[in-house]
Amino acid sequence: MQIINDDPPATLREDMNYSRQPVPSCARKNALALSAVMLGLTFFSASMWTGGALGTGLSFNDFFLAVLAGNLMLGAYTSALGYIGARTGLSTHLLAHYSFGVKGSWLPSLLLGATQTGWFGVGVAMFAIPVGKATGWDVDMLILLSGFLMTATVYFGIAGLTLLSVVAVPAIVALGGYSVWLAVAQAGGMTAIREIMPAAPMSLSTAIALVIGSFISAGTLTADFVRFGRSAGMAVLICLVAFFLGNSLMFIFGAAGAASVGQADISDVMIAQGLLIPAILVLGLNIWTTNDNALYASGLGFANITGLSSRLLSTVNGIAGTLSALWLYNHFIGWLTFLSAAIPPIGGVLIADYLTRRERYGAYPAENAAVINWAAILAVAGGIACGHWLPGIVPLNAVIGAFAAYVSINPWFQAGAKKKTA
Repeated sequence: MQIINDDPPATLREDMNYSRQPVPSCARKNALALSAVMLGLTFFSASMWTGGALGTGLSFNDFFLAVLAGNLMLGAYTSALGYIGARTGLSTHLLAHYSFGVKGSWLPSLLLGATQTGWFGVGVAMFAIPVGKATGWDVDMLILLSGFLMTATVYFGIAGLTLLSVVAVPAIVALGGYSVWLAVAQAGGMTAIREIMPAAPMSLSTAIALVIGSFISAGTLTADFVRFGRSAGMAVLICLVAFFLGNSLMFIFGAAGAASVGQADISDVMIAQGLLIPAILVLGLNIWTTNDNALYASGLGFANITGLSSRLLSTVNGIAGTLSALWLYNHFIGWLTFLSAAIPPIGGVLIADYLTRRERYGAYPAENAAVINWAAILAVAGGIACGHWLPGIVPLNAVIGAFAAYVSINPWFQAGAKKKTA
């Protein structure tokens, strides 16, 4: 059942990010607009770096097998979350009210909000440092300028993300595609690329794990964006397109650059080709689209905890991320990576609760919602343990482990809660 919210209460009408209510039907977006937003999310330099590692560690055929298999799993995971988001109109954090409890949802909101703010700061530095080296411009000034611009666009919510992505996505595809074409031609064509032998051979399972791990953290926030979809089917299709097209394209860019000029990031490839201005544009737009999605999601997370406007909180988070960008870049990447490993199990719990207690999602606020559902907290801990200790693909194990743990223990917790209230 879809939650209908055609006329939100007057006290919430100014919350155009719909951080504390379902997205009403009048605010739903078309497929083209949301596809641009999701493609902008998946267009990220980190995916190109991973693509470069895969390109130098796998044969030509194994590279495409790993990318397609990994992105199929990512697409399935994000599509499930996107379906739930579009069906209910609720953000990741409001969905967590049903599974984690009203105050229990603060845990995933804090974890997601903090990591996304941290990655925003890292992204600002990822733009400013290479541009400063290439041009001689002051890095601190670049950080302040780029951080201000990225924060300014996210202030306008989903409308700002859509406008930015509509401009950025075609530009990245066109300029990046041209650069890759030049790089492949300089390397001797596709025949020469096919014949390159891996310098440091990598197993196929490791490669698939890298593909999934590159975006499963941000993918857990899919509902925050596609809840604006006009139908759940549209949301599923958008998620599949974003990861099969967008994420795969970034891996291909990275692999082609690494194979031809020894650089995975397309902006580095373009600088090596003497295309400085296009390189700055591609790097800036690439990071800008993903950073704004991260900042938008962080605002929704902290709005769930504080009850304040997500627009205000996104702005505050952008300022904090900008001012601490260099420190985050130099000291915090390892910690952010560690925290990100705890995010996929959250998605496993959200999916498990929707599938097993779907009838509760016909109304918001959730009826008889717990204050804290300890089954969800324990399931996340179990998912983290599965990802850490079980053999196989770490993030996939974490999601499946949390899903299985929640399905197993939540009925027992719910039965105990009914006995207490009886």
